[in-house]
Amino acid sequence: MHAVDVAPQIAWPEQADTRVPYQVFVDPAIYEREQERIFRGPVWNYVGLEAELPEPGDFKASFIGDTPIVVTRGKDGRLHAFVNRCAHRGSLVCRELRGNRMTHTCVYHQWSYNLEGDLIGVPFRKGIEGKGGYDADFDPGQHALHKLTIDSYQGLIFVSFARELHALEDYLGPDMRPWIDRLFGRPIQILGYSRQFIRANWKLYAENVRDPYHASLLHLFHTTFGLYRSSMGGGVTMDEQGRHDMVQSYKRTEEQETAAYKNAGLRTYKKGYSLADPSLLQSRPELEPQLTNQIQTIFPGLVLQQIQNTLATRQVLPKAPDRFELIFTYFGYQDDDDELRAIRLKQANFVGPAGLISMEDGHATEIVQQAIVRDRDAASYIAFGGDSVENQGNLLTETAIRGFWQYYRGVMGFAA
Repeated sequence: MHAVDVAPQIAWPEQADTRVPYQVFVDPAIYEREQERIFRGPVWNYVGLEAELPEPGDFKASFIGDTPIVVTRGKDGRLHAFVNRCAHRGSLVCRELRGNRMTHTCVYHQWSYNLEGDLIGVPFRKGIEGKGGYDADFDPGQHALHKLTIDSYQGLIFVSFARELHALEDYLGPDMRPWIDRLFGRPIQILGYSRQFIRANWKLYAENVRDPYHASLLHLFHTTFGLYRSSMGGGVTMDEQGRHDMVQSYKRTEEQETAAYKNAGLRTYKKGYSLADPSLLQSRPELEPQLTNQIQTIFPGLVLQQIQNTLATRQVLPKAPDRFELIFTYFGYQDDDDELRAIRLKQANFVGPAGLISMEDGHATEIVQQAIVRDRDAASYIAFGGDSVENQGNLLTETAIRGFWQYYRGVMGFAA
């Protein structure tokens, strides 16, 4: 199951805290090392929500890195996870995204497995009329699917290849758990999904969601209609290692926002624009009424989102050095009334493949990938707001990006 972990040759710039070599976005050897060190290493990877598997027999196919896996709900209500690879000849066992069944059968030779991943059926195991089949000492117990470590926190399911690693609560940490509790502290209801493939390295998106600097410049919809402006209240909070973070923005008065932009000489929005359908911007106060955006990232590939009333998880799945999949799972709460549920669904148009905001993020990562492909020895510059990895009480900073790379270098064994 494990490839030889050969360190790629990489020269990180001397100013390691504020420079990122473009090689990390294009080098296949680095991509392979990520699969071993991060996605198959002692790291908790988000794979779904318990609300997606409410009943015994429910299952969901997902990925850890680029390895296909399956998560199931057992007859006893417990969660199980295993690699989606038949123990016989390596075929996918589960070819559907989700559903309900008590056994999983490989279509190739019909080997079947229970909800825990144990082998329970082998056609023609003893042959026919004493001819063919397996030897008498064939032991089904030696041919289970590759079982994985699984746990959940507030209904968020995490899986790891590692048998020994930090407890999930400790991995999330005391700085991040309260914000997860806030969003998932009551029963949720799944509202829908969207998914897209983006032609860029997954870490460009990891930078993007940790980057409050770009949000009021790239996203004119954000600024024009007051969903996010760099002059808003808010800031960036990270865990001790810099691997997880939270970016939040809070409303101020329109007069304060306009004055702040005018004083800074910014022209990223103009007053007077309106929507043909203004109901898109109508929202219901909940949680903190003044909060407009909350984007929380959990290393390596989970994003938790609140933009106005639209709530979602985002799962980032690397597929190649220059390609990743992004899956949005939209949710509300079981006690939502019909009006609030309709608001959440309408505001889901902010994000997703054609979202009024998120479409620009996908494009931004792609044009970076296109521009750097032949310049692996050059480096990006992430010194906005200084060179430290510290929490910030403003939105004009790249501190969380620096935190990501600081932690990444340690996991990958890349010396500064």
